[in-house]
Amino acid sequence: MKKYLSSNSQKEKINAKYVWDSEPFKTALMKSQTLLSEKIFLFLLLTLFFLNACKKEEDTVGYTEPFTTKSFNPERYDSYVIDTWYKLMLKLTIETPGHTPPIAARNFGYAGVALYESLVEGMHPGHQSLAGQLNALTAVPERDHGNSYAPPVIANAALARIVRNLFANTSSANVTRIDSLEAANEAMYSSQFNVHIINRSRDYGHAMADAIFSWSTTDGGFEAYLHNFPSNYVPPAGDGLWVSTPPAFQSAMLPYWGNNRPMVSTNLPGPIDPPAAPAFSADINSSFYNYANQVYTTVNNLTPEQQAIAIYWADGGGTFTPPGHNIAIVLQIIRNMNFDLGNAAILLAKTGIAENDAGIICWRAKFSTNLLRPVTYIHNYIDANWLPFIATPPFPSYTSGHSTFSGAAAKILTSELGENFSFTDSTKIPYGFSTRSFTSFEAAAQEAAISRLYGGIHYSFDNENGFHCGELVAANVENLHW
Repeated sequence: MKKYLSSNSQKEKINAKYVWDSEPFKTALMKSQTLLSEKIFLFLLLTLFFLNACKKEEDTVGYTEPFTTKSFNPERYDSYVIDTWYKLMLKLTIETPGHTPPIAARNFGYAGVALYESLVEGMHPGHQSLAGQLNALTAVPERDHGNSYAPPVIANAALARIVRNLFANTSSANVTRIDSLEAANEAMYSSQFNVHIINRSRDYGHAMADAIFSWSTTDGGFEAYLHNFPSNYVPPAGDGLWVSTPPAFQSAMLPYWGNNRPMVSTNLPGPIDPPAAPAFSADINSSFYNYANQVYTTVNNLTPEQQAIAIYWADGGGTFTPPGHNIAIVLQIIRNMNFDLGNAAILLAKTGIAENDAGIICWRAKFSTNLLRPVTYIHNYIDANWLPFIATPPFPSYTSGHSTFSGAAAKILTSELGENFSFTDSTKIPYGFSTRSFTSFEAAAQEAAISRLYGGIHYSFDNENGFHCGELVAANVENLHW
């Protein structure tokens, strides 16, 4: 990162493919059972050791100097624990009903805040809490000063608790995975810290997650996964306005999402919402007709590469969603660059907040404009038998969610890592896709944006204005005092 140094400690853990159903995870679970059964014995030995050596209870096992809050540096730890939890969140996004793209973005936003806030008090001087900066987040729990904490255990507990709450409707099998992962991660550190530090750190992580989750329940999106398609919403009718689209003809998804409270207040010189969409017109000489005809001719003449791009970035139902795809790329960067615990927390918090707010601003534009989709326009005024390359999602066209989410993520990553950061996206290999390589984060995000034109589901102005809106959202996040 440009702003924060990353550590090379414990590289072998970062590089390990530690997932919920992998052999390393199963081995860790077996070890955790043994370690937990030996905990009392270990505690007695440690107690005798500390008493005989006249050391403070706060000392960390394996270190020769006391580890106090003032000298705590979570960046001496790798980001392994974070990686395991975010991989599990991607899995839960796929498998848990109702966690559509804006809701997924919200999940990653609140998880990122809980993670960052749980660690920031022990970071180097200069890092600040987001309490008092994020809308309605007035205060968060503080540590017991003078006592020591174990940063990886804090992060593990905070993410475990916030994930349980955010995915409260997940399956019982996934609840078991959450519980098992928390126990396995904590067991890894039981030989490094005494039992008092472990317990104190766990309690603090849980308390922070509870505070952040309580804050989340007042933003307008609480338990929205149960109400993606509210029956009381009646879309406005008229020329140029959105109607349900083939093949499913679903009702509008999350029509009130734009009323949610964003995390960050607008503090840029100009407006953050996108400009008005081009005026609707059925006249063949109008600019609107030309935009629709561009979609029609593009889809009718797709190259194999354009088809591949449309499919690669589709990230529709049953996937980790567009914001999940962006988070997966962030995780890949964190692993490849061996980011430490603190730097990983900062990057994931920034990206998560940006994705959350991008979803709100985008959906605010969608349901204030209520613009019809290309398939509707083309059926009515160009070709009644035409269908897009990929299925049209059930909400208005302006602006593009993919473009807004991608623009926001790319702006954060570019601000942190530079404009010419080349990388290969390998996040979709497990789902049967080949890798795609890019010369910058903006190049990847622009490909994600234009993929919606290739798919036949967005006008080009949806993509362009949505992308710029996402960048403005991310700039607001960067302007916070971190």
